[in-house]
Amino acid sequence: MRPRSGPTVEHRVLAARLRALRERTGVSLQAAAVALGAHPATVRRIERAETGLDAHQVRVLLERYAVPAEEAEPIMRGLAAASLPGWWHEWRDAMEPWQQEVIGIESSAALIRTWHPALVPELLRTPDYEAALRRTVTAEPSSRGDLYLELLAERRRRLQERGAALWALFPAAALRTTVGGPAVMAAQRAVLEEAAHLRHLTVQVVPLDDPPHPMTGVPPVHLLRVPVPEVGDRVVVETPGRVDVIDDPAAVMDYRIRMDAACAAAPHPGTPLPGAGKGPANP
Repeated sequence: MRPRSGPTVEHRVLAARLRALRERTGVSLQAAAVALGAHPATVRRIERAETGLDAHQVRVLLERYAVPAEEAEPIMRGLAAASLPGWWHEWRDAMEPWQQEVIGIESSAALIRTWHPALVPELLRTPDYEAALRRTVTAEPSSRGDLYLELLAERRRRLQERGAALWALFPAAALRTTVGGPAVMAAQRAVLEEAAHLRHLTVQVVPLDDPPHPMTGVPPVHLLRVPVPEVGDRVVVETPGRVDVIDDPAAVMDYRIRMDAACAAAPHPGTPLPGAGKGPANP
């Protein structure tokens, strides 16, 4: 089997359909596992898209669930596409395990909302800003850093290519934190100012003297929405030493409400950046 690099949305959809078919027919995990000659954990991993898809296993499960041929055959035909590695597979060595889990959802998301409490959000960073930041906060080999910069550029390219919407919210403190020097910050500011004129990008910067809002004190958060019923919204919360990928609908809704309120309190999208026309301020 190929090295794992995270499931694609096609893989997740097929896995979700297998689970729905089992539950529809009232077959237990144990009974499905007996049909496969495997442990119930194997069935659970298949249904969670945590393991590669095996055509024989899928057909056995469909037979056990008594799925009619006219319903089973489209699933089997889609198996090949669902088994393909994602486009990001060649960059997997530059990714953390949680990123491999999330990037398949990001790559099909129609909307990405992101909050960072102190820095420019990742998908809006220039290569020089990201490189300078990684040199400061990581001890990785330069080759891995270069690979990650390639991946970041490809993520942005594909985001723009498919017309997905990116909505970023961050504090003005990010523009006063000099990452990489004045020239790097000037280029980063120019990118942010340009983003205000792009239809698929929304940038809101919370002024330094604004009162607290619902995202104050919250670590970096990303909300991902995929327009596929089988794949629910996800929230990614980054904390030092830990990243949580949340799919519980109630928890996702809580973060969405927080983000909505914070965006409503922030200056309207398109408002000039703090200090527009000036170089980066000193800390």
